[in-house]
Amino acid sequence: MRFVSTRGGAPDADLAQALATALAPDGGLYLPATLPRIDLATLAAVSTPAAVCAALLRPFFAGSALAADLPALCDSAFAQPLPLRRLHGEADFVLELFHGPTAAFKDIGARFLAAALQRLRTPAAQPLAILVATSGDTGAAVAAAFHRRAGFRVVILYPAHGVSPRQAHQLGAFTDNVLALRVAGSFDDCQRMVKAMLADAALRAQVPLGSANSISLGRLLPQVGYYAWAALTYWREHGTALSFIVPTGNLGNALAGVIARRMGLPIGRIVLACNANDTLPRYFAGEPYATRPSRRTLANAMDVGAPSNFERLRALYADDAALRADLDAHAAVDSEIRATLRAAPSRHGLLPCPHTATALHVLQCLRAAGDTRPFAIVATAHAAKFAEVVEPEFGQAVDIPAPLAALLAGPSHSEALAATDEALRARLRHWQCAD
Repeated sequence: MRFVSTRGGAPDADLAQALATALAPDGGLYLPATLPRIDLATLAAVSTPAAVCAALLRPFFAGSALAADLPALCDSAFAQPLPLRRLHGEADFVLELFHGPTAAFKDIGARFLAAALQRLRTPAAQPLAILVATSGDTGAAVAAAFHRRAGFRVVILYPAHGVSPRQAHQLGAFTDNVLALRVAGSFDDCQRMVKAMLADAALRAQVPLGSANSISLGRLLPQVGYYAWAALTYWREHGTALSFIVPTGNLGNALAGVIARRMGLPIGRIVLACNANDTLPRYFAGEPYATRPSRRTLANAMDVGAPSNFERLRALYADDAALRADLDAHAAVDSEIRATLRAAPSRHGLLPCPHTATALHVLQCLRAAGDTRPFAIVATAHAAKFAEVVEPEFGQAVDIPAPLAALLAGPSHSEALAATDEALRARLRHWQCAD
């Protein structure tokens, strides 16, 4: 299959090119040229998340150098439990995606991308520097996936005052081929700097660069798999479509659900749950799309004022009216997130992270408005990563998953960096010359 730029000004790319380069030459993001429809009958005997993902992605990998490796790539990505469990005393569900090595849903896409790029790498190639801007969870997942992989480096940019203490420790806990940079700015600054480096042809001639942010096709495609798995699991038992409420920052996670639905999976409504960074709720309420400076909130991984994947989402629809008719978006402010956290243990039998609590708040609003569709809350991270926020509301400590505890027990180191393109460009060149 060929892959096209959202901006329409670049040549089509094959899968290997789209995975390796992230941004198209015209600055757009890659999307499949077509989205094939899946006959659900062909999935009747498919019984694992990895196998479902492989069946869905097979058309995209057809004819590529990775076609034969697709089952192994999916096995690597989905090497963790994916429970879809009913909320306490309710008809709704929670899809838990945080059982990977860094306790966040981003482990799934990061492992897939790392394994794919490893297979595409040629032994004589220069080391590839994977740039990643993170608002908390992406950086650690990418670092874990690429840690000590020969031929790769990881450069993490995160806002110095925009992540939780445990997230910051995770980001600096990896050594060898991982460099953590705490940026004197916002996540939007980090994201802008990464995009500027990827678009700098002169720099890329000196320092081979790739990306593992949600702009990366290699992260987006495997995420389609867990929506398909959850939707099929529910459909096989109930015979109806399951709707999803997705905590949303940069829009990659929710976009994967949209793609799964358009491929024919039994998915009902997709609702975006945002924090006070309300770029998307404003747009879906009818305002013209306009990015805004990001604001710090309790749900810090969603502190995004300019969601990159909106460009992809818009490219899938004929116009704004069609897009607005197909999705909803709602915002929750910090006081509403706190109240939801406080009530969650008794009301839902759940200890959610602040991002998952945002989705729970949206669910409560939908129910109060009379929406009776079956919903699954997408739980994106483990609450233990946000102990300072959640434990005072829960009134109890949160057990730390063993992989996270191991990272927190070790040392952590990061470097300060100014929020300028020039500062990052100089640091990348220095790292390249240090070999």
